[in-house]
Amino acid sequence: MDMNRREFLQLLAIASAGGFLLNSNQSHAASDASRMYDLRRYGNVSLLHITDSHAQLNPMYFREPEINLGVGAMSGQPPHLVGNALLKRFGVKRGSPEAHAYTSLDYVEAARTYGKVGGFAHLATLVKQIRASRPGALLLDGGDTWQGSGQALWTKGQDMIDACLELGVDVMTMHFECMYGAQRIKEAEEGVLSGRMDVVAQNVKTNDFGDPVFKPYVIKEMNGVPVAIIGQAFPYSVIANPRYFVPEWSYGIQEENLQLTIDEVRKKGAQVVVLLSHNGMDVDLKLASRVSGLDAILGGHTHDGIPAPIPVKNRGGVTLVTNAGSNGKFLGVLDFEVKGGKVAGFRYKLLPVFANLLEADSGMTALIQRHRAPYASKLDERLATTDGLLYRRGNFNGSFDQVILDALMKEKDAPIAFSPGFRWGTSLLPG
Repeated sequence: MDMNRREFLQLLAIASAGGFLLNSNQSHAASDASRMYDLRRYGNVSLLHITDSHAQLNPMYFREPEINLGVGAMSGQPPHLVGNALLKRFGVKRGSPEAHAYTSLDYVEAARTYGKVGGFAHLATLVKQIRASRPGALLLDGGDTWQGSGQALWTKGQDMIDACLELGVDVMTMHFECMYGAQRIKEAEEGVLSGRMDVVAQNVKTNDFGDPVFKPYVIKEMNGVPVAIIGQAFPYSVIANPRYFVPEWSYGIQEENLQLTIDEVRKKGAQVVVLLSHNGMDVDLKLASRVSGLDAILGGHTHDGIPAPIPVKNRGGVTLVTNAGSNGKFLGVLDFEVKGGKVAGFRYKLLPVFANLLEADSGMTALIQRHRAPYASKLDERLATTDGLLYRRGNFNGSFDQVILDALMKEKDAPIAFSPGFRWGTSLLPG
């Protein structure tokens, strides 16, 4: 049985009033409902981070991987930890709501208990709640936001642009946004986003003269503290995506230019410097060891929901590396205490967005319904019912991949079919 938020909370109230005993997972849900998002304020600089939303405006089921292969030195290290190994590494109790959010353990049973995750209307409520306790907090979007649904394709990303503006995103970088073409991206940046949301990417240049396509960074003041956000778009966009989308742009990691940019913002007085990255976590971890002057890398691309930052030593000190999952399932909250012109301490929390525990924001709900209305009949068409759990998240096969492969072999009368480990896609529960 699937429940919406009201039904979920009514069940808890009825059980409590009637003296009924809930099972262990329901008891966790009841006790954690009041504390899950009670995040005490810390420090004087707060950064909220979302990434890889992939145009998923509505709540969904999203199963984390049971296989995440790491190569060489990264084998058995974050982000290549799953299940019990991940829980042990980060001190998360099995059977808790966080354990359900971070892993695939007992997935179907836990999903039926806790319900769907994500949804921009529920995310909006959480963002407003966190911002209310943290005046001046910045909301950063790591990209892969405008693309990933039929509706986003049909509106050329306008539904997601409007949703991000409603959400209050301050700064973004990008990857799959390039699928709409250079003209569309610049049209949005110079039009509806102008003065409302900054698009930053230090590693995107013109092919001819190497001129910056976007601002490499912005410096925002928060509670009297200058904070620099440097952008890092996906460095291999013209390899992973058709080049004709952005024929006049070049990408790459641009490590030397990044170091120059860090040095530049430090000279301009930035006391906190973060990289808003779409490199992928393995690349971010390596990059953090090679450049200095970054306080944190807020990363995306590989969809890793990592409960705590990974500290990486470099010649300048230590850089914190985080990754905030995907599909609107998480909100990362990084708080810094800045004293004497430098970071003196930090706290971090990766908050799961449980739709049953967060009221839907009315303004965002209306926006989502308005964009969905022209396509509702097409989007609501029932295509099939699944007897088993369908998911597509690991880097080594998945049940949704198998459905695709079986269909290809049947329709094409082929003896073998291949599917790339694309690692994203929503999950469907049996029935």
